[in-house]
Amino acid sequence: MPPDGEDQLAATVLDALARTSRRPVLVGLDGRSGSGKTELAERLRAGLVSRGRTVTAVHLDDLYPGWTGLAAGVGVLREHVLEPLRAGREAAYPSWDWTADAPGPRRAVEPAEVVVVEGVGALAGGCADLLDVRVWLEAPTDVRRSRALGRDGATTAPWWDMWAAQEDLVLAAGRPVADVVVDTTTVRVAGTD
Repeated sequence: MPPDGEDQLAATVLDALARTSRRPVLVGLDGRSGSGKTELAERLRAGLVSRGRTVTAVHLDDLYPGWTGLAAGVGVLREHVLEPLRAGREAAYPSWDWTADAPGPRRAVEPAEVVVVEGVGALAGGCADLLDVRVWLEAPTDVRRSRALGRDGATTAPWWDMWAAQEDLVLAAGRPVADVVVDTTTVRVAGTD
């Protein structure tokens, strides 16, 4: 996403902050693996912080219970993060320890004006209705695969096809409705997911 696009996205979030007194404003970044969600989330966070806003990021990679847990992670996001925050309560979620391939510690979502949620499925499974700003990132499969394998290499390669099949199931109804659609095809996105 070019810098002016990042500024437009930050402006969309700032507009959501101005339109509602409800806090936090919830922003979801979704797209298939390798589309650039993690990097865009970090750049959006940094841009909002530079404008004097407090921002917390929640990464779905911390919620998926292993390589077969995409749909379950979406449920954890909705139940343990988005629903409590939308209801004005504190949120905490059960994390996943990828190294041990086992449940990890419960993690609190730090209070902030804006919570950016990023990961495959952030707009799925009833989550989109709980968000104030919905962003979909897209790029062709070959571009996404190259990015993901370049980032994670041997860790991701054996799981790519199974993860893609889970993405297909979660996205069976089509691309989620989004307020902003970002095509990252021609953008070099280092360290993305």
